[in-house]
Amino acid sequence: MDFVSIIPAFLLILLAELGDKTQLAVISLSCRYSATHVFAGSMLGFLLVDGASILAGGSLIAVLPLKWIGLAAGVIFIVFGIFTIFSKEETESKIKDKTRFPLFAAFYLVAISELGDKTQVASIILAAETFWASVLIGVMLAFTILVSVAVVFGAKVLARLPRKWLKIGTASLFMILGIISITSALLSIELI
Repeated sequence: MDFVSIIPAFLLILLAELGDKTQLAVISLSCRYSATHVFAGSMLGFLLVDGASILAGGSLIAVLPLKWIGLAAGVIFIVFGIFTIFSKEETESKIKDKTRFPLFAAFYLVAISELGDKTQVASIILAAETFWASVLIGVMLAFTILVSVAVVFGAKVLARLPRKWLKIGTASLFMILGIISITSALLSIELI
């Protein structure tokens, strides 16, 4: 194993993903759901998409219809935003008891958002240039730090906001991310 290859993968992903739509989605989910479930679901999503990309290499990007993936991601973000706006308010204990939905929601949002994302492409390129396991370790270390910060920020800082404003903010963020994803896919540019 090439331990020196871990550092560029770690730094590249850490900087590229900082403030990305995926991290914003994790923050939004952490405001409302169990931090543990959002963290676990997010990390599983990153491991699945980026791990498979690193293992499969450049051939994966060649077969993915990135435009359609971007459109699908945009629609999913908008649906989550609409769901958030129209969902009934629940007590904190009921929200914390929903163990499957936050895990699945985080996994699904991260996996869809990460498909065709700049960090996925960067992971593939790094894996093509160096040993895949070193790249995977560096990438997952970076995602661990980023997701941890996002979850803590969402769960500890933003969760203190009044429920009404948090609900409006989260729904708006999901819908904005959806519009950006759809626009990016249709114009074949990356806005975030």
